[in-house]
Amino acid sequence: MALLSEYEQRQVAEAIARVEQQTDAELVTVLAARADDYAYIPLLWASLLALIVPGVVHYATGWMSMHLLLLVQWATFILLCLVFRIPRITTRLIPRSVRHWRASNLARRQFLEQNLHHTVGSTGMLIFVCEAERYVEILVDEGISKRLDDKTWDAIVQAFTQQVKQGQTLQGFINCIEACGELLKVHVPVTHVRNELPNRLVVLA
Repeated sequence: MALLSEYEQRQVAEAIARVEQQTDAELVTVLAARADDYAYIPLLWASLLALIVPGVVHYATGWMSMHLLLLVQWATFILLCLVFRIPRITTRLIPRSVRHWRASNLARRQFLEQNLHHTVGSTGMLIFVCEAERYVEILVDEGISKRLDDKTWDAIVQAFTQQVKQGQTLQGFINCIEACGELLKVHVPVTHVRNELPNRLVVLA
C-alpha cells in the first residue's frame, strides 16, 4: 500500500492554502498507513487454530500419535504466524470496532501533537485518514464546533471513506478539503490573514 507521492502531497497542501484564504480555520491533514501493527491478534488467532484444528483432526480420525500431534500443532502455529502477518490478512482478522477504535485514538493524539488545540480562536480542524483501516475522521476545536454541529461533517466523511476504499485517497483529500472549505467560509469566515500551522500533509508511514 503506497502512500501519496511528494507531488500529490503538494496538491493537498495547495488545496489547504486555497481554503485558508477564505476562513479563519486552520486545517491540518494527516495520512497514516495504519493505526497499529496489531501484533498480538495474529498470534492469538494462530495459537487458537494451532491448538484446535489438529486436535479436532486427531479426535475425529485418530491416525496421529501424540508425538505427531504436537509436531503438527507447532508447525501449524509457525505457518499461521507467518501468514497472518501479511498486512491484508492481518487487517481482516481485526474486528472493525477494534480497528476504528485504534484509528480514532490515533486521530485524537494527532490533533494534540499538531497543536490544533492552540490556535487563535480555537479554530483548528484535523482531517485524518488511516488507509489500512479505511478510516476517515474530521476533528474540530470549539471555535468551529460552536458554529457547525459535528453531524455537519458526516456526509463529507462518508464520501471520503468510499474514495479511500476505492484507492482514490488523493482525490478524496481534495474533495474533502474543498467541501469543508465551502462550509467554513460561510460559518468561520476570514477576519484577518494568518497561517499558524503548516499546510503540508503529515504522513505517518
